[in-house]
Amino acid sequence: MEFQAEEKPSDTTTTVSKSDNELSRIPKERPGGHSQSISSSPSISHTDSESPDHISEVRRSLNTPRFSTSPKDDDIITWEPLAVAQTRTSIGSSASRPPEYEVVFEPDDPENPKNWPIWYKGWIIFCVSFSTWAVVVYSTTYTSIIPGLMDEFNVSSQISTLGVTTYLFGLAAGSVVVAPLSEIYGRRPVYIVCLLVWLFLVIPSGLANSMAAILVVRFFGAVFGSAMVSNSPGTIVDIMDHKYLSLGMSCWSIAPLNGPVTGPVIGGFVYQYLGWRWASWVIMIIGGVALLVIVTVKETYTPTILQRKAARKRKEHGDERYWSQFDQRASTMEILKLNMGRPFVLAVTEPILWFFNTWISIVYAILYLCFVAYPIVFVEYRQWSPGFSGLGFVGIGIGIMIAIVLEPLWRRIINSHKKDPETGHPHPEAIGSVMCIGAVLTPIGQLVFSWTCLPPIHWAVPIAFGIPFGLGNTLAFIYSGNYLAGCYEYYAASAMAGNAVIRSVLGGTLPLAGASMYKALTPRWAGTLLGICEVLLIPIPFIFYRYGAKIRDKSKIIRHMREERAKNEGRRARQAAREARRAAREQQEKGLGTTMGGDGGEDIEVDVVGVGVSRGPTGATGEMAKVYKV
Repeated sequence: MEFQAEEKPSDTTTTVSKSDNELSRIPKERPGGHSQSISSSPSISHTDSESPDHISEVRRSLNTPRFSTSPKDDDIITWEPLAVAQTRTSIGSSASRPPEYEVVFEPDDPENPKNWPIWYKGWIIFCVSFSTWAVVVYSTTYTSIIPGLMDEFNVSSQISTLGVTTYLFGLAAGSVVVAPLSEIYGRRPVYIVCLLVWLFLVIPSGLANSMAAILVVRFFGAVFGSAMVSNSPGTIVDIMDHKYLSLGMSCWSIAPLNGPVTGPVIGGFVYQYLGWRWASWVIMIIGGVALLVIVTVKETYTPTILQRKAARKRKEHGDERYWSQFDQRASTMEILKLNMGRPFVLAVTEPILWFFNTWISIVYAILYLCFVAYPIVFVEYRQWSPGFSGLGFVGIGIGIMIAIVLEPLWRRIINSHKKDPETGHPHPEAIGSVMCIGAVLTPIGQLVFSWTCLPPIHWAVPIAFGIPFGLGNTLAFIYSGNYLAGCYEYYAASAMAGNAVIRSVLGGTLPLAGASMYKALTPRWAGTLLGICEVLLIPIPFIFYRYGAKIRDKSKIIRHMREERAKNEGRRARQAAREARRAAREQQEKGLGTTMGGDGGEDIEVDVVGVGVSRGPTGATGEMAKVYKV
């Protein structure tokens, strides 16, 4: 078999010279159609006085099967002047991150959490929801054992109530210290390690011989437990499509939102029949089950999955050029400093967060004040036992479940609003319609409970008005989070972390004044004061429902995200074009392979791009070198 050069119209020949360093940056061909770097001498110039080995350069460039050649002595292989731009990974671009080596999810990639089976997504939602409930229920089982702690350690109600405060402070601290570790190591290892440490820190609380020991271990236990509270919503976002995200979040929230309600019920009966120390042992059992189920959850955090996928490809192919857009380029400390500082920066600089943090924090604090107020009402005034006093929270629990079960209704209300032409989804302000409902129902439940909670009014009346109170709280918590997520997108975690810190601090502080306030003002007027505070907050969601778009337009961080989104869309369009060109090139290679395996006399045209050589069937467009006879 032999190659014979056919002269092009131009008689001019040109020598193309490149340094070793430049040529070494041209990518090598590897299985799958990606190019490989061509080993070449500093100067490529062929004349009729050269050795016949010059044909091997063309053969290597073509990446064809080995075959023998014996060119005639008068053959001249000449490289023409190049008018075509160099390849993406050649000298003119970043050789360290070639686009064709970027690791991304394919359309039906089984490693993409959004492509996992429905049954497994449901299992993940159950696992993270149950584990979060275990952490949350520990915060309020404590309220039922406060009388036992007062008797055991001879402390006041304010000192014993500090156990609630230190736990909520721990959740606040952990949300900015421990929870961001999931962005470095992934969600799964952080869940397992933090849940294990939290579980072990329950033991000293059950064995404690002083009130101080209980307060300290509850704080540090909450620091680690906060990983579940802060990160589990992110897991739901990881696995659910946008269309069903609200449904997934509602299913997840069933257990965590009922944690504060079920805690006093469990703690009350345990304290009444087994003693206050057994409240810790019951939590140990629940936490052990939570740890077992969370181990079955695979990694869901997309950046971590793609980082691992890129590392696996580098190892399998022995090629260090594989990369993902999430490859870590900063130190762990730099990332932690950024994640710890950003929530507070956003909380201070973003007007949206000023109002939402104020509204949600006060509503959350009043909810936790109920865990002090309800025992006062039902134990001191109605003479219920500790176990049955926890049943006073049933109304709130029913309201929470109603809010969750009616999720299709809330979604229909949101989807009835005008769609954003860019995303095809309703504007974030559409979520405000549901928040407005919650903002109105919460003070209604609080005010009516306050004026019906004492005898001789039947006990069923105040419990019944716990339903709108629980319903309003749930709508406020869930859909305010959805609104912030819609506004801040990939900064949503930081925005909600700041919200979690502020609401936990206020929620841990206000209950300290609960006993004194209800004693000084009586439950009726103390509850009325809290209800009036909630009434004053009603305008906040209404303002954002009406003027939220204008407020978002004035946000610097949201404008920055829009600019970044425009850049990313351009990048995706270029990536799609590259994929199309790659598919066309592979199709051309298949056609060339068929041609090379045929009889002699067929023509092969060679495309030259940069200093590399690619091949294509006769008739392909582009800068052409020589045509050789096979």
